[in-house]
Amino acid sequence: MRVVATAGVVALLAGCASGGTPEPVPTASAPPSSSPSPSPTPEPLALPVGDPPVVAEGFTTPWSVVRLASGSSLVSERDTALIKEVTATGDVRVVGTVDGVQPGGEGGLLGLAVSPEGTWLYAYFTAAGDNRIVRFALDGGPGAYSLGAREDVLTGIAKAGNHNGGRIGFGPDGMLYATTGDAGNRTASQDPASLNGKILRMSPTGQVPPDNPAAGSLVYSLGHRNPQGIAWDASGQLWAAEFGQNTWDELNVIRPGGNYGWPTVEGVASDPAFVNPVYQWSTDEASPSGLAFTRGAFYLAALKGERLWSVTTDTGAVATPWFAGVFGRIRDAVPGPDGSLWMLTSNTDGRGDPRAGDDKLLQVALETADAG
Repeated sequence: MRVVATAGVVALLAGCASGGTPEPVPTASAPPSSSPSPSPTPEPLALPVGDPPVVAEGFTTPWSVVRLASGSSLVSERDTALIKEVTATGDVRVVGTVDGVQPGGEGGLLGLAVSPEGTWLYAYFTAAGDNRIVRFALDGGPGAYSLGAREDVLTGIAKAGNHNGGRIGFGPDGMLYATTGDAGNRTASQDPASLNGKILRMSPTGQVPPDNPAAGSLVYSLGHRNPQGIAWDASGQLWAAEFGQNTWDELNVIRPGGNYGWPTVEGVASDPAFVNPVYQWSTDEASPSGLAFTRGAFYLAALKGERLWSVTTDTGAVATPWFAGVFGRIRDAVPGPDGSLWMLTSNTDGRGDPRAGDDKLLQVALETADAG
């Protein structure tokens, strides 16, 4: 049985930005935009169907999941600093502990990414004095992966009890992208010299690519509060999901050098200096973390909203909620095997209401939507 709530969905209107003042009672909406949002390369749209089976369970504060070409997957646990392997048959084992992780509040072992050739595992984590990105040689094979030699990729990202960002991923250009939060220092988001409140773009070894927006800088976009989701659509365009303060959470298309307004604005603004979100939600409906794109739609993992949002953008931004309240807080979403979607719950993080077996990795079947 498909579980879906029919909350308001609003088409994205082309034209000039208007109405910088939020509604008194915000709800999900596609705001007016100063320019049309890019559309992914058309492909048959597929949406969730059925009751998602459990792939693996018994995780503690899981934060990120990455799938390997071998059929195994790796999951990070924020507060234990463990990386666990989920085999193709659903067995779970410990791969290793990331030394130097200092959990606290929203900090700890956060995002994972695997290099395009599959030989390096990257991890974003909160250490004693900063947030940092490291990489490990990924040794062994399915059912026996281990962490090899470790190298620092990027250090010196300011840390705090919250707003640490933490999502990392390789783009189709082979560069590594990372989301960083403002770490409670709002002015850092607008400071081009700060690594915080940004989306960063770097080489696999942490160097500044020569085609970054500003010479000598890792900053790819700025003016972010606490982005925790990144995904590339079928055309290779980067998108990001971002936590708002009290009013609006955002889905943004990321332009090189773009300024997304925080802390001057939250959500849609009439200021031409800032890029409007393509879609915005009230913070009760979303609080977005992981973001995935697969089979014609974005999938946004909502923590406080306790649901999975699908967003289509080919004929204007339309968002639909799925599984509202069924599985609790959702932390991450990634394309799964055989055209499915995987989602990772987050009910053992101190803010959720754990269900039996939590936390879980679930597989959502996707079925091609009827044309017309």
